[in-house]
Amino acid sequence: MSTADRWLLPLAVLLELVAMCMSSTELGALAGVLFVFCFLWAGGRLQAYSRVLLLLSLVTVAWLGFRGYLGKGQLIKASADAAFYAAFLGSLGMMQCLVRRFEVLRRIHDVLLGGRPVWLYPKYALVSCSIASVLSFGMMNLLCGSLSETLREREITGESRRQWLRSVLVSALRGFALVPLVAPTSVAVAILTRELPELSWSMLLPYGIAASIVLVSVGWMLEHRRFRDVSGERVALTRIPTGTFRLLGLVLLVFAVMAVIVFLTDFKVSAAAMLAVPSVTLLYMAWHERSLKAVVKEGAVQVSAMNNEMAIFSASAILGGTLASVIPNDALSGLVTSAGGMWVLAVAGLLMLPLLSMIGIIPITVLSVQAGLLPQLIAEGMDPVLISVALVIGFSLAMMLSPFGPSVMLLSRFGQVSRSVVAFRWNGVFVLIAVPALLVLLALEIVVLPVVG
Repeated sequence: MSTADRWLLPLAVLLELVAMCMSSTELGALAGVLFVFCFLWAGGRLQAYSRVLLLLSLVTVAWLGFRGYLGKGQLIKASADAAFYAAFLGSLGMMQCLVRRFEVLRRIHDVLLGGRPVWLYPKYALVSCSIASVLSFGMMNLLCGSLSETLREREITGESRRQWLRSVLVSALRGFALVPLVAPTSVAVAILTRELPELSWSMLLPYGIAASIVLVSVGWMLEHRRFRDVSGERVALTRIPTGTFRLLGLVLLVFAVMAVIVFLTDFKVSAAAMLAVPSVTLLYMAWHERSLKAVVKEGAVQVSAMNNEMAIFSASAILGGTLASVIPNDALSGLVTSAGGMWVLAVAGLLMLPLLSMIGIIPITVLSVQAGLLPQLIAEGMDPVLISVALVIGFSLAMMLSPFGPSVMLLSRFGQVSRSVVAFRWNGVFVLIAVPALLVLLALEIVVLPVVG
């Protein structure tokens, strides 16, 4: 990693955080340009999918701009959006710096596999969701990487190893997929609340919890027997791992700082997370290491290590926002005419995300386009909560079914199984059972929303 790679990307994240605090779209657009420069500078060091998506987004912007479809304001917004979503991932990824400092995170599987086998699936899914709410993609690195070490240390091979991989990794992935439904730190929530100022995370939470209960229940039904075999090979802990309560205190502190920021400012919860996570992490690292230089260097390396994921987020924001801006304002006119029509439109938005993700169009790109169309639907009379709930459910399903998504790619690499096996064979039956139940839930929410409102 060159000096430019190590420092330019963290500088772009810092510039976007400053732009966000100053409410400066122009400064955010400048940060977006710096992000794109960093990704282009990285070139071949980016994975193939990241490079293709970035080049596709830039070619699309150049072509539409040349044809006169994009004005200066739209180009500035596209660049500012690219900076926001890249910085969102980069700032939240700073929590990964804490992993190597806590024994409980290194022994996470022995901790989670304790207790009665019947409770292991919901425990894994919910704890994975909780960790991912703070660590984002770092959760997948943590659980997958520590599982690989655990299996290697205990010489678990053959069919037993496959059982561990299938049970633990698929539960971790499904737990990660719950984040858009319940966590304020989800990029899906950030996209929707950025496009719809009248929407807040707290408005989505009750319906997200209901969808999460459906998903956890379906997974529990399918996986609990497999976990019973795996639990017999765990190593029982004789004590609570060192640093457990300190880690819990840090996580609670992050959310407390987020709450204070939201209370004292006009920031959404997603923006508050972008400020709270790196601040608390860096302060703890400085206290722990007693060396500001070492802390800054480690933080810069951590942000730079996420260049692939940040490039995907940034390019998706550019592509999605640009395409949404050239769709005619009256394209969806007249679609929202009844409760039935709203349900059909919400279902179409929900299903579009997992279906397109299966052929390689990752959910953040699709959601960026959909989010750009939401203001028109809201103006037509559609409830912003209904359509937003549908989209976060679709985003959650897409995270499990996209063989090109970062989470499935990580799980495939650590588990040494193909991406199609993870996305379709391990999760196919789960999704086929869950989708009808979620569509019924969405229909019930159409009845509930007017009463709540």
